[in-house]
Amino acid sequence: MHTRIKICGLTREEDVDVVADSGAEAIGFVFYPRSPRHVTPARAAELARRVPPFMSIVGLFVNADADTIRRTLATTPIHLLQFHGDEDDAFCRQFDRPFIKAARVRPGLDLLQYAAAFPSAQALLLDAFVEGYGGGGATFDWSLVPQSLARPLILSGGLQVDNVGEAVRRLRPAAVDVSSGVEAAKGIKDADKVRAFVAAVRAADV
Repeated sequence: MHTRIKICGLTREEDVDVVADSGAEAIGFVFYPRSPRHVTPARAAELARRVPPFMSIVGLFVNADADTIRRTLATTPIHLLQFHGDEDDAFCRQFDRPFIKAARVRPGLDLLQYAAAFPSAQALLLDAFVEGYGGGGATFDWSLVPQSLARPLILSGGLQVDNVGEAVRRLRPAAVDVSSGVEAAKGIKDADKVRAFVAAVRAADV
């Protein structure tokens, strides 16, 4: 198997270069103004110029209005939308882009029901439930993921070099998504951590 890897929350040219050379398949830009990793559409467009061909650019939004998203898409080459807020399926599918929907996992959340509410989503991204939005580097109980969940899964929430191999072997997700787990500081990626994370995923793929 081949677990795809997205490195999210990029803010600097040098980090884009490292991720592009690491073997990861996707780069994520955060358009949520309250995030410490937030970038403006203009800044994301500058960074996107360094992304090589055949690498996906993902735009992350949290409860943004439709006009804001459309303006961002008009200036930034985004291939895939990632919604982390209270958006419903009808909202997410109106932008003529494939999208993934985040689920903030905690006891009591019926992931089968949640997945059924987003039939248009390309995949379901599983993140930890914390106050506010985003996992904040926190993991969740992986045993809460039902084996009968047929939708492609993207695993997020507290992943780092030390635990991503186990996560891949246990859940066999279609992809993993990391941000804080490969950082030196919020919004500043650590090149060695990025390379080690990718290597750990590839080792678990065997």
